[in-house]
Amino acid sequence: MHLLYPSDPFNKSAVDEAYAEEFSAVTAAGLTGSLFSVEDFECGQFRARPALPAGEDIVYRGWMMTPDAYGRLFDAVAGTGGRLQTNPAAYRLCHYLPEWYSLCAEWTPETIVADRDSDFPKLVLGKNWPAYFVKDFVKSLTTQQGSVAKSPEGIAEVVALIEQYRGQLEGGVCIRKFEDLLPSTEERYFVLNGRAYARDAIVPALVHEVARRIRSPFYSVDTVVDASGQLRLIELGDGQVSDIKKWGAGRFANMLLGQK
Repeated sequence: MHLLYPSDPFNKSAVDEAYAEEFSAVTAAGLTGSLFSVEDFECGQFRARPALPAGEDIVYRGWMMTPDAYGRLFDAVAGTGGRLQTNPAAYRLCHYLPEWYSLCAEWTPETIVADRDSDFPKLVLGKNWPAYFVKDFVKSLTTQQGSVAKSPEGIAEVVALIEQYRGQLEGGVCIRKFEDLLPSTEERYFVLNGRAYARDAIVPALVHEVARRIRSPFYSVDTVVDASGQLRLIELGDGQVSDIKKWGAGRFANMLLGQK
């Protein structure tokens, strides 16, 4: 495995500060890595420093990209003779909630997928949910109000706020049944090449089940306990663009090496 990280915007020979600790840990563990300028890539130019190794699996570790942008990165890496381990279809599978939802519906809040201009009250008519958690295909609203609409009429307001604060609505709208979840119990796991990993080596059965259903080389699995004590799946994400959260950088590096 060879890793590809974004470089510092002002120094192409240094890793982006946000990934400095992780980059240091993975290279100290014996993994190799290259840097590329995201700014140059966005302008249509791609150059990895040092050059990417041919015939070796390459894993991107950096900022989130839309599926279209990731497709361009996949092609750019291929153009150098390299090979990103995760293809664009696998990236989209875990990056967009509607892609993985049907495979894991029994473990995650019920969800309605809608277009931006849908009649939201009509879509949720008869659901009688206590409230509505609203997000686009990737992220929720993290302002003080949050992503919860207390009434069907409030869904459009949350959508508008997502557009206002994030600049765009990616993919479309996901309206999720509000569940009484315990935020302090949220945990992130990673699945690498079909094997599930935890920061403390304890992987719950639900995560193992997800790993059996979701076919992607590298992704994250977020869980949380609800008020009744049941473990719930709240999100999947492509592992290349998922923050390590509570994981230590050293533990994350060992996971990349396949160490439980």
